[in-house]
Amino acid sequence: MTFTEFLWASGEEKLVQYIDSIDTLEPIPDIFFNPLYEKIKMYFITGGMPESVRAWTEGNDVARVQKVLRDILDAYELDFSKHAEIKDIAKLGQIWSSIPSQLSKENKKFLYKAVKARARSREYEDALTWLCDAGFAYKIYRNTKPALPVSAYDDLSAFKLYAVDVGLLRRLALLDPISFNEGNRLFSEFKGALSENYVLQSLAAQYEVLPRYWSSGSTAEVDFTIQRGNDILPIEVKSDENVRGKSFTLYNQKYAPRIRVMFSLKNLKKDDNLINIPVFFADHLERFIDLASK
Repeated sequence: MTFTEFLWASGEEKLVQYIDSIDTLEPIPDIFFNPLYEKIKMYFITGGMPESVRAWTEGNDVARVQKVLRDILDAYELDFSKHAEIKDIAKLGQIWSSIPSQLSKENKKFLYKAVKARARSREYEDALTWLCDAGFAYKIYRNTKPALPVSAYDDLSAFKLYAVDVGLLRRLALLDPISFNEGNRLFSEFKGALSENYVLQSLAAQYEVLPRYWSSGSTAEVDFTIQRGNDILPIEVKSDENVRGKSFTLYNQKYAPRIRVMFSLKNLKKDDNLINIPVFFADHLERFIDLASK
C-alpha cells in the first residue's frame, strides 16, 4: 500500500484530492503541508502492509500495529524455512536481520562481514538472490556511469540492500513508535535509512527499471538514479531540512542531467534543473517531473 493509498484508508480524501489538484511547482500551503508531514510520519510507523494499516485505521492502536508487524516478520522467517533450500535457511535469517545495521553505516554499502564475521560472498550469494527474488528486499547496485543500458554500467560487487517495506524496516530495527512524537527523528534515524527505504519503494513502483545509486570513488555519492525513458535522473533523499549536497553538485557538473530531484522536508520548489519535492509526494514523482519539463 502506497502512502497515497494510506491517506485514502485513513479517511483523508481531501488531502488526496489536493495532491491530485497540484499543477504548478509552487510551495504547498501550511494547511496541507503540516498534516501531510504528520501523516508521513505515521506511515513510517505502519508501513504499507495492509494488515498494519488496517490495525491503525480501525482503532489508532500503535500497540496493535507493533504486534501485526512483528507477526509479519515472524511469518517471513517461517517462509524462509518452508520455501528456501535447507543450506540457505540460516543465511537468509542472518542477511535479513542485518539490513538495519547495513543501512546504519555512513555509505550503506552491503558488507558480508556485517552479516557474519569472515563471511564470504560466495557463501551467501544464493541466499541473497532468493531473498530479493522472493520480494523481501531490494538489491540496489552501484552504477558507474549514468548511461544506457543501465545494467551495462552496474558494479556487481557493490550494492545496497533495502527492505520491501518501511514499516517492516522500522520494526526490524526495533525503533520505537514514540519517535513519531520526537520532531524529525523518524526521518533522520540511522542515517536517514527509513526515508531512503520509503523513497525507494515509491520509485520501484513507478519505474520499470529498478533504481541504482551512483558514487565516484570515496569522494561523492548520489542516493539513487532512475531511468525515465532514455533519461537517467539523479535523486537525493535528505532526512532533515538541510538540503545542501556536494555530491549532487558534482554529479550535476559532471553529467548535466536534464532534471535533478531532491526529496526532503522542505517545501516544493524548482530552481534551474533542481526540483525540491517534499518526501510525502514521492508517489507522485512522475507527475512532478512532467510539470518541471513544461
